[in-house]
Amino acid sequence: MTGFLEETFGLAGRVAVVTGGSSGIGRGIATALARAGANLVLIARGEPALRETVAVLEAGGGKAAYVPADLGDRAEVRRAAEAAARAFGEPDILVNCAGINLRPSMDEVDEQVWDRSMAVNLDAPFLLGQRFGPGMAERGHGRIVNVASQQSFRAFGNSGAYGASKGGLVALTRSQAEAWSPRGVCCNALVPGFVVTPLVTHIPPERHAAMAARTLIGRNGEPGDFAGAAVFLASRASAYVTGQSIFIDGGFSAH
Repeated sequence: MTGFLEETFGLAGRVAVVTGGSSGIGRGIATALARAGANLVLIARGEPALRETVAVLEAGGGKAAYVPADLGDRAEVRRAAEAAARAFGEPDILVNCAGINLRPSMDEVDEQVWDRSMAVNLDAPFLLGQRFGPGMAERGHGRIVNVASQQSFRAFGNSGAYGASKGGLVALTRSQAEAWSPRGVCCNALVPGFVVTPLVTHIPPERHAAMAARTLIGRNGEPGDFAGAAVFLASRASAYVTGQSIFIDGGFSAH
């Protein structure tokens, strides 16, 4: 059984780049990929959190590096991509998890909110995909995982620019799958439910119980809930899965 699991889900020798990998869902995914054997490169804004996360991964026996960058700046995205590729070589796996959650009412969405939301949530995944996707296709193997949102599919809670950016991310995922899956690059989206991370600080604590009640499981999500799905989508096991949006939400979207 161990041999089968390693052959199917193991990531030894693979290189994974994870944006937003120093906190929340991104850190949960990065930890899972490292435990499955991948070498990790984390990209995020805050160097102290990046440094601490890399130390934890290395203490667990993994190999990891980090690149501090503001993914809302296109020049920074390009610089970070090149730095990431220098750490362990060109990546086999790209996880776009970094995001910002600016959620004013639609009446109050201005160009600054719109531009910043699109830059981090949609432009950066596009640019990183354009940098790494063709190389994966040329080598005949790759995995791209974009972390989307419930707001990709439904409007609630002042979706505004955030919902539009995440809706675009799901469409981008399908476009990437169409372009590169014939050459071995599977591209999929993960769709979280309500997960208590720094990204949802706009939601008051008293609403957490109400959000949990909307799930079929009866609780809100945790970063560790994404470990299995992330390893599946990053591994050989997902070779016939592409262009899909996989909901990791405890049944939240079933209501």
